Amino acid sequence: MLNRAARGYSIRGIGTGPAVVVALVLALLAAAGIRGESVPAAESALELVDCRLQHPERLQSVAARCGFLEVAENPDEPAGKRIRLKVAVVPAVDHSGPGDPLFVLAGGPGQAASEFYTMLAGAFAEVRRSRDIVLVDQRGTGESNALSCPFPEEDEMSEMSGEQIRALTQRCLEALSGDPRFYTTTVAVQDLERVRAALGYGQINLYGVSYGTRVAQHYLRRFPEQVRAIVLDGVVPPGQILGVDSALQAQRALDLILERCRSASACHKAFPDPAADLQKLQKALGRAPAEVTFADPVTAAVKTTPVQLMDVQMAVRLLSYNASQAALLPLLLHEGATRGNLAPLAAQSQMIQQQLGDSLSVGMHNAVVCTEDAPYFDDSRINRAALERSYLGPLQLDVLRQTCAIWPRGVIDDDFHESLDSQVPALLLSGSADPVTPPAYAEQALQGLHNARHIVMEGQGHGQITIGCMPRLVARFIDRGSLEGLDVSCAREARAAPFFVSFSGPAP
Repeated sequence: MLNRAARGYSIRGIGTGPAVVVALVLALLAAAGIRGESVPAAESALELVDCRLQHPERLQSVAARCGFLEVAENPDEPAGKRIRLKVAVVPAVDHSGPGDPLFVLAGGPGQAASEFYTMLAGAFAEVRRSRDIVLVDQRGTGESNALSCPFPEEDEMSEMSGEQIRALTQRCLEALSGDPRFYTTTVAVQDLERVRAALGYGQINLYGVSYGTRVAQHYLRRFPEQVRAIVLDGVVPPGQILGVDSALQAQRALDLILERCRSASACHKAFPDPAADLQKLQKALGRAPAEVTFADPVTAAVKTTPVQLMDVQMAVRLLSYNASQAALLPLLLHEGATRGNLAPLAAQSQMIQQQLGDSLSVGMHNAVVCTEDAPYFDDSRINRAALERSYLGPLQLDVLRQTCAIWPRGVIDDDFHESLDSQVPALLLSGSADPVTPPAYAEQALQGLHNARHIVMEGQGHGQITIGCMPRLVARFIDRGSLEGLDVSCAREARAAPFFVSFSGPAP
């Protein structure tokens, strides 16, 4: 394996043999002292044609220019299997603008950038006035050789043995359309650089959300001279190993949401103790599932289905992702615990889980976490007792362990988890009640970002780009390419959505 100066990477995993070194040309460039990174020139033409990007639920479409860039699946075997990367450019309204585009990087891991953008296109409207928006479906997602396979939801896996989970994982691996070892962040940032070069851009700006912030930071590490400015929304710092404390962060966010209910007189009056309501529901469903009849929130078809403990846990977790959905939580918990009315909670759970399942590529997700996170779990630092006390418990961690026990580890740079050392202007965004990437994560990332500003949106959850003045603020930051003189005071004006005290809405 090459040392850090030579920017080596290795392939580790079951049946992969010894470490694979990068091409000799990279070692020679590093030895010559050339700054930054280099990847081979684009291996195929990237021709763009008019297209429309469709919202996953067909709610809207966006005009764009689309094409495919063909690359090697295994970067070390350019003559081997080829895959196509879906690239979309949403052109700037003013074509005489500065020329440096905004690359939008989606989360997950496993979400396609083109789909993510159609759901939030309005938040980038001001950026698009003068800059192209570039969307690359990361390899393994969307139309970039998606690594899809049948895989059950977490609620279905809650009663499975480790052997059953491993068998499901093996079937997933056998159904994939590619070798998952080459669908990690390390390879993906090389793809981004090829796309940048193929489109003829000089410096670029980056917006990453959630897992996309990991991609953005690693691109910055590998290609620092190509990055003009960076926005990290829901920050995953390079050294953070995801999955270890996910249940604890979810519990922290829920505690903050319920504390906000206690502090709001109307919410507290209507729901004196939502935490007790949740405990009551968990205890009852822990003994036996409940049969619930409700109208499917998507098709409106009336259905009867068992609601299990994990259904409630997943509903609480997913509803806490943003303040608008969290505003329903005390009401839904109270209805279920005191009136036995689980239908609204079941409907919300099904709708959110279906949306999440439809938008994520399971194989790509596993390729990332089983290479970049699970191998670095440190049992000495895992507080099992605290996990057991959380409303989610250790299930997610345990399932991840079983899945990654047989999932092949893939390409990862030697310095992947090391802190950055960058002067590139960076704007970091956090929600104080984020159940996935708390503000403390962004504070860790600041240690390596020496020209950065961190904004915490009070009461908000995961992802801030649509909240209050944030679209305008992000646009101004990218327009300036600098934090100097950037007025962020408007961020303090954003308020979390008021709690529903009935199904008619919040108190007047």
